[in-house]
Amino acid sequence: MDAAARMEVIRELCSFEGRLAGTDAERRAANRLATRLREAGRRAEIEPTYVHPQYGLIHATHCALGFAGSLLAIVQPAIGFGIVLATAISMYLDLNYRIYLVRRLFFRRASQNVVSPGERPNAPARVLLCAHYDAARTGAVFDPKRVARGARIARRLSVPIGPFRILFWSMAILLPILGARMAGIDSGLISLLQLPPTLILLVGVFLLVDIELSDVVPGANDNASGVATVLSLADELGADPPAHLDVWVLLTGAEECLQEGMRSFVRAHRDDLDRETTFFLNVDTVGHGNVRFEAGAGWVVTYPLDRRLLELCDAIATADRDDSNRYNARPVVRGLAGDSMPPRLAGFPATAITCLNDRNYAPGSHTRMDTPDRVDAAALERAHGFGLELVRALDRDVGRRLDR
Repeated sequence: MDAAARMEVIRELCSFEGRLAGTDAERRAANRLATRLREAGRRAEIEPTYVHPQYGLIHATHCALGFAGSLLAIVQPAIGFGIVLATAISMYLDLNYRIYLVRRLFFRRASQNVVSPGERPNAPARVLLCAHYDAARTGAVFDPKRVARGARIARRLSVPIGPFRILFWSMAILLPILGARMAGIDSGLISLLQLPPTLILLVGVFLLVDIELSDVVPGANDNASGVATVLSLADELGADPPAHLDVWVLLTGAEECLQEGMRSFVRAHRDDLDRETTFFLNVDTVGHGNVRFEAGAGWVVTYPLDRRLLELCDAIATADRDDSNRYNARPVVRGLAGDSMPPRLAGFPATAITCLNDRNYAPGSHTRMDTPDRVDAAALERAHGFGLELVRALDRDVGRRLDR
């Protein structure tokens, strides 16, 4: 698949306007992608699932409960502490794909994953090429100037930050403060310490509700570009198959409501896939900038990605720097998460390939500017080349381990 064919995939996927998780547009996009895979000679199955697309309202509820608990603790410390504690637990479990508590109060919608198993089930290992095809809502928090300002701040800090980290840890910080109130310590200092995290939660309510009231973006870079790259990789690997890998294609829905599609796939297949020999390679937002491979990610805390895959990525990046440096690849650790995180937390080796600018963010993501005409074909080529080299390197690595 050449550059023109990749751009055709991106334009076609963006023609399904409003492909939010759980919508008819998302379903039609999934059917079209399954048809494309079948036309390429692959088996393709559509696996239905149920998701909660209203992630903004879900976490606005978390923030509102935390805010209310903080206020209530002024007059009823024990009750306020209990509310904040229960809400923090619910938010933590939700953001780590464990158990949904508050999320279960919201309506479910039907979504689907497009799954194309490989043709060599008896191969020593398998690699799943993953990309999500749904699109996100925009919102004030995604304003390009705010995102650029946040990226500048993040570069100065020693730990990665992200929006949900700020909200969750604001709630967590309230717990010892409210605990002091329960112990009878009621001073001006306690009130002063309680104010900032409480206000952060209030701001979070408004920003998250604003997302739910905003339009759905075209989603060309995030993530039609990833889908086009995965299809391109599958096409090339189908023509020249790896000797030791069974190559799957997994196109997930509902990624933009915090990876519910991938979570569903992992839960459905975790007993069928061997954790030692099943590798997840997620391709996300590769239409602008230079290659970055994910070394760490997470909504609440940072989880390191698979060391074996990272060593292979680093070897490719080092060799490339000694040559033409066409990828300009380097590792990235972010306070966000994508479809590499549910398999990582389930014990599977995983990483992600993305393309970012020099400040390590994707300009225009989650905005109306994310249109096909803004996708850089050269960035797509870099992501395709790096992904192909990674699969080939993994294939050789599996072969070497078999020879031991």
